[in-house]
Amino acid sequence: MSRKKTDYTDVSDVGITDEKRERLYEAQTECVVNWTNRHGWPVGVMHRFVWHDNKFWVTCMGQRKRVPALSARPESSVVVSSEGTWLGGDITTTVKTLAVVHNDVEEIKKWFYPKLASRLRAGDPEGQAEFLRRQDTPGRVIIELIPQQWITYDGPLLESDLRGIPYNPRLAKHSRNITKPPEGWEMEYL
Repeated sequence: MSRKKTDYTDVSDVGITDEKRERLYEAQTECVVNWTNRHGWPVGVMHRFVWHDNKFWVTCMGQRKRVPALSARPESSVVVSSEGTWLGGDITTTVKTLAVVHNDVEEIKKWFYPKLASRLRAGDPEGQAEFLRRQDTPGRVIIELIPQQWITYDGPLLESDLRGIPYNPRLAKHSRNITKPPEGWEMEYL
């Protein structure tokens, strides 16, 4: 039996299931990693990620300001959205995390770089090889983000509740993002 919501006042009961979370992390390659700077300001940047061993893994050059910030203040968060994936729009997770910065750890590089390459250059062995060559450079760090607390949202679940229709985990909402460029801005793809 379906329930009927009447408004958006309380959405704490429309979180995603663990299964849907896993599908989201398989489908999406991009997340936002957030931290605080030494003045207490929250800062975030987009990262490509690997979800492995129930943790987020990202990489960047060690001179990026986020590296000393996350080393000094590991309290952080990661935000992942379903936008642009086959899951449709309006599914999100925000995860409070603790960051661990790894410098030149061969054991992690051996599995992380190939996983990241296969996610970002799927079906392109030559592209993966070139990506791996570019990643394994001096000064690059790998950041492990360990989940502490989850805040999740399943827009299709909320919509089915608002409409009073049975929820089906395969329900999807179309993206609200504009995907067609305005006239005169035709894109050239690499």
